[in-house]
Amino acid sequence: MSAASVKHARSAGKTPRILLVGAGGIGGVVGSLVAGGSAKLDVLTTNGAIAEALRERGFRLRGDDAGRGGKPDAVLSVPPESRDYDWVLLAVQPPQVEQAARAALPALAPHGKLVCFQNGLCEERVARFAGPERVVGGVVAWGASMIEPGVYERTSAGGFSLGVLPGGDASRLPELARVLEVVGPVTITQNLAGVRWSKLAINCAVSTLGTLAGERLGAILRLRFVRRLALEIVSEVVQVARAEGVQLEKVAGTVDLTWLSLSADERMKASVSLATKHTLMLAVGARYRRMRSSMLAALERGREPAVDFLNGEVVERAARHGISVPINARARELVWAVARGERRSRRKLLRELWETTRDGVPA
Repeated sequence: MSAASVKHARSAGKTPRILLVGAGGIGGVVGSLVAGGSAKLDVLTTNGAIAEALRERGFRLRGDDAGRGGKPDAVLSVPPESRDYDWVLLAVQPPQVEQAARAALPALAPHGKLVCFQNGLCEERVARFAGPERVVGGVVAWGASMIEPGVYERTSAGGFSLGVLPGGDASRLPELARVLEVVGPVTITQNLAGVRWSKLAINCAVSTLGTLAGERLGAILRLRFVRRLALEIVSEVVQVARAEGVQLEKVAGTVDLTWLSLSADERMKASVSLATKHTLMLAVGARYRRMRSSMLAALERGREPAVDFLNGEVVERAARHGISVPINARARELVWAVARGERRSRRKLLRELWETTRDGVPA
């Protein structure tokens, strides 16, 4: 559908039909604000407590968004049989995205699209069975938490980057941008891979380290060795991205990960440039100080961690290129040890990660 067609449909009184799949932190904030706009929003959730809360009271926002938003038109516990949704917004955790996408795919209208809000490279996974023409990438540059079922709060500001895979259809992205701009600023990118890999590098560092520590981002990035771990993890991801032929985009339009990546000299000795990179990581911690890893929240609810979609994705792709990524590999192992109950989330896990992967190297 062209932009002109969309405008004509709206002038005729039609509004976009949206199915939101998943109503955790990100999904809850998106759903609340989109429902308060002009779109018709239905929610699909298999969490009984969330479904009951949304049916009884609708979405509730706290913090800066308090008082905004609306109530969904319907709350569903099974995929709908209708085939008329313009957009299916996939807001489940990465381990559930393929199952959720398969279940929701039949609900799409002929022109409808699946939108992946997950961290990692989930668009590629969904496109394998849905086709790239039906998949849109929605890179989320802000954080949110679900305080209790149906109650949400943003933990950092930001917006979205929208893009498509090679072979995808970008013609309707402006329409989706208009729907989402009630949540935050929206950018349409011609380089979805570059945006995704840049976000992947940051998530591999801060989400995984936050999960191992069991703490919010601001607290752990005050520690010098944790900042160094984050820099090392990002450096490994940047190396793999280069091997994949990806041109990285700046994070939030300002942070150049190619520059942030450590050189051989910076890895071995102190320098002015290394100190500058530590300062930048401190600033990241200050900006996102309230952000809490969604992977940690999933573990606390007894769910599978998304680490295989983050550090695990990097480890597997690095192996294809013969690249060593020891910190991402060990971080992945430790998260799974926590998930199996063999270890507990605490700061000493971060110290162990540092000591076992960077022995004898100063932070």
